[in-house]
Order: sequence, then C-alpha cells, then structure tokens
Amino acid sequence: MIKKTNLQKINKTRGFTLIELMIVVAIIGILVSIAIPNFTKFICKAKQLEAKKNLITLRSCEEAYRAEYDTYGSNLDKIGFTFSGTSTYTYSFAINANPNTFTAHSKRNISGKEDEWTINQSGILSNTSNACL
Repeated sequence: MIKKTNLQKINKTRGFTLIELMIVVAIIGILVSIAIPNFTKFICKAKQLEAKKNLITLRSCEEAYRAEYDTYGSNLDKIGFTFSGTSTYTYSFAINANPNTFTAHSKRNISGKEDEWTINQSGILSNTSNACL
C-alpha cells in the first residue's frame, strides 16, 4: 500500500505560476524603459566626443598653418585637416574680420535636433545647441 505522504509528493509539480511570470515580465519592462533612454544619451555623448576631438585637431592645424604662413588658412584641405573614416559631423570654419581670429564649427542633426559645437583661436570650445539634453 502506498502511503499518503508519498502521494502528496508525487502530485506536487514544480514550476512558476502565471502571476509570477507576469511580475517578472513587468520588472524587465520597467528596467528596459529606464535603460534605453540612458543608453541613447550615452551614444549621443560619445558622438559629441568626436566633434570635440576633431575641433581641437582643426584648431591645431590652423595654428600650425598660421605659424608657417602668418595667417589662418581658408580651406580644410589647405591646413591639413583630415580624419580617418567617415564623420557624423560636418566641419567648417570662418576667418573673422580680424585675420588673427577664426571660429570653427561642427554640426550634426541628431533625431531632428541640431547639435553644434564651436571653437575659436583661443581654444574655447562651446556648445551652441545640444541635442543630447
């Protein structure tokens, strides 16, 4: 004869209930809703580093050109500004009315928002419109 305690052990199945699974899915959904915006912000800021680095390089190229020719260059190729790969920003600069000053710009459209950085001959880097905020 089979004892009653053995029957209770056999009939008990192990597993998760539907409510437990729904709670886990809800928790994962909440974590994803928090993580995705932070991740996209991180990606945006990483791309901004490209603009900052390239503007600093552009300023260095301008200063080297000025040291040799006593004026700032008027063309990116002329001053030797190149970078490897493809850039997500477009770069331009303007020689100001005073030939000893210039302003360089980098511009990019991120999700419909403009992201623009500038640097001048003094090395002051500024963000005129930030798409990562």
